[in-house]
Amino acid sequence: MKIEVKNVNKSFKKQKVIDDVTVTFESGKIYGIVGKNGSGKSVFLKMICSFYIPDSGTIEQDGYNYIKNNDFPKNTRAFIETPYFISDLTGFENLKILAKVQNKITDEDILKSMEDVNIIQEKNRPYWQYSYGMKQKLGIAQVLMENPDFIILDEPFNGIEEASVKKIKELIKGLKNKDRIIIITSHIKEDITELADEVYEFEAGVLLKK
Repeated sequence: MKIEVKNVNKSFKKQKVIDDVTVTFESGKIYGIVGKNGSGKSVFLKMICSFYIPDSGTIEQDGYNYIKNNDFPKNTRAFIETPYFISDLTGFENLKILAKVQNKITDEDILKSMEDVNIIQEKNRPYWQYSYGMKQKLGIAQVLMENPDFIILDEPFNGIEEASVKKIKELIKGLKNKDRIIIITSHIKEDITELADEVYEFEAGVLLKK
């Protein structure tokens, strides 16, 4: 798989947020993007996911301009900013509802994903009782549970205790293979450098390779 971003720009209220970004992501690598809050990381990821439309430039998956065709990248799961789930349902129930969309994984697969990110002990707790760190873990479990080929994780370690961060980092390393692209962002450079094969940095909307 290849994601090609060419000369992409995005502005909000005449303020440029993404400034002429060109980059290629290929299967078999973990890509890290660092940058301060407000540097453009989340907006960039939302454009890759087709949540925002670029003002100019193109984003293609294996030569297919999915944004131009009002489509989304294939076999992709993304965690961008704070995840949203149904408050009155348990963590497990929320994931089960989402799994029914594709209907290709079992309850056991869902539970394994929750165990992988150290949230299994909270599977029967209603989501409204979840702490910020628990919500982050549930969001990561949702992204990973269906074993997608293109994984996007935006600031996934925020609010998560150190022991679980270490476990999730090892999980992410283990997911790298020749058929998968992983993009992970953080405002903490150390979180990125120990995981990523290639590291980029956003500075005022400009993406620089480090």
